[in-house]
Amino acid sequence: MENTILRLFPAEKRSFWEYTAAHQRFVREIRLRADRPIVIYIDGKEVFLDREGHFTERMQEAGSITAEELSKLLEHICHYSLYAYEDELRQGFLTVAGGHRIGVAGQAVPEDEKNLRTIKNITFINIRVSHEIKGAADRVLPRIYGEGNLKSTLIISPPGCGKTTLLRDLIRQVSDGNKWGKGMTVGVVDERSEIAGAFCGKPQNDVGMRTDVLDACPKSLGMMMLLRSMSPEVIAIDELGDGEELEALRRAAVCGCRILATAHGESREDVMSRFDVPEGVWKQLFRMVIILGKEQGSCVVKRMEEEGGDYA
Repeated sequence: MENTILRLFPAEKRSFWEYTAAHQRFVREIRLRADRPIVIYIDGKEVFLDREGHFTERMQEAGSITAEELSKLLEHICHYSLYAYEDELRQGFLTVAGGHRIGVAGQAVPEDEKNLRTIKNITFINIRVSHEIKGAADRVLPRIYGEGNLKSTLIISPPGCGKTTLLRDLIRQVSDGNKWGKGMTVGVVDERSEIAGAFCGKPQNDVGMRTDVLDACPKSLGMMMLLRSMSPEVIAIDELGDGEELEALRRAAVCGCRILATAHGESREDVMSRFDVPEGVWKQLFRMVIILGKEQGSCVVKRMEEEGGDYA
């Protein structure tokens, strides 16, 4: 794996981050807060960085980062042109080479009651490390195909249980084709740049040879745009959020598209109640439901539920 974490930091600080970068494949998040302990989330466990840049579980040994250092880090990440990244920063995050997502918080500057002009005095940064796990979908692939046809599938999961990782690998294998079905044209609406991890419009993650990505676009709008312009056989989105997005999925299904989507939740009933959708409509939209969870700290497929009836 190419080490893309080390390049996030200014050259004079890289020696401090070498140990963390060496463990990039296990690191999930790097939490930086001005004058607070540096926190690393690695394999589901919280650790700190000591003053030498090594992992420690003892908070009293933790090193910290100053507001000035955070400011210099952000300038480096933005190639010393914060203005060029203003549109992304007002959303609270930006995506960088390698597909990593940099979340920021600080002083919000409102444009009006509903919109932000920008965020300034940024003193909180969360580096979410992108992970591609090819083969993550191997176990579920046989169940989401029937006689060579892809079944529209919803992945339900609490936060941090691997739903985006699973979705990403499903997209790749559906797009490239696999032993269960031929390759299909997939349209991905990647509103928060977490699936493809696009940087300057180019996916940093492998999402398949027949996949088209609409990056940083609202999902309900993006699905309609892809249907009009790219003729997808499959529409894929992460984190179904509201009724408008669900209606866009329904319209895509009516157009003959298969659906690959995720949603926060504990069960099918949990998600259905949140969207207040009649069960008949739900069964027509999703043929397969995959429930993820954690067992002994590891992300697992808890169960797979196949709906009866036809699907689009």
